[in-house]
Amino acid sequence: MDDNTKLIEPLLDRITDYGNTSYELIKLKSLDKTSDIISSFIPHSVVVTLISTFLIFLNFGLAFWLGDFFGEIYYGFFVIAAFYGITGLFVHLFMHKWLKERIRNFVIRIMLK
Repeated sequence: MDDNTKLIEPLLDRITDYGNTSYELIKLKSLDKTSDIISSFIPHSVVVTLISTFLIFLNFGLAFWLGDFFGEIYYGFFVIAAFYGITGLFVHLFMHKWLKERIRNFVIRIMLK
């Protein structure tokens, strides 16, 4: 009986060590994936913010210029709003699935990296 206890005890120790090692490995892998996602998200968000700011000021300038061209300032804003409305409708109707697939593939590629 004592021999069985001596055999089972090291086996239980190894199982416990294996469980702890597996848990630590899972934690480290999830930390790696999370840091990958965040490190790719932050530069992209900075670029998107800068481009958005540029486009906002460009649109204001274009709206004022078109408004001056048409005789009333608000006409320029209506033209710019119509352009974005038509563009948004086009993207929603024709490119929604394509954009969704591209974003999904990007996230999967980062997760499986």
